[in-house]
Amino acid sequence: MKTYDYIIVFKKKNNGKIDGISQLMLLISLIAFIRFSVMYPAYMLIPMIISLLILGWWIFCYTQLRRNVRPSYRLALLLAAVGWYFQPDGIWISLVYLIASVLEKQAKFQEEIAFDAEEIVINSFPKKKYGWEELNNVILKDGMLTVDFKNNKLIQKEVDSEVSPQVETAFNNFVKSHLPQ
Repeated sequence: MKTYDYIIVFKKKNNGKIDGISQLMLLISLIAFIRFSVMYPAYMLIPMIISLLILGWWIFCYTQLRRNVRPSYRLALLLAAVGWYFQPDGIWISLVYLIASVLEKQAKFQEEIAFDAEEIVINSFPKKKYGWEELNNVILKDGMLTVDFKNNKLIQKEVDSEVSPQVETAFNNFVKSHLPQ
């Protein structure tokens, strides 16, 4: 595992859209599984059990939200993927739910940027790596990190925690020593 000289964590983003999409997917699954159980009573055991497990996890996520803890719908999406797998012709939908359950964590991951002598890495999805030669300037000032690229791209984000003036100065000096003149 690589060690970086500086890792700057950005403020947490609002995951409301991701949570909303996850909840919509779960609602669609619940409706489909309950409908299947009603239409085919002989095969109702697995869809009903999965529906109850999804509903239980959804309630757990709601209680987490009420306690100001960020919920994760990964497990419920995974259960929905299993439920769709057992549905007639549901394998493709199952794959979509499986992919959503895997990507939810990455989509909600708190973004950070790491600096070392060789490169700059933005820990997002997907991970982005840049060489120092691709940058015009990088500055950390007043809780804001600004990264100016030579291709006119600009990243400007608020830092998660307060940065002391000494660390700010040390970081800016580190950056100046690695930027091409």
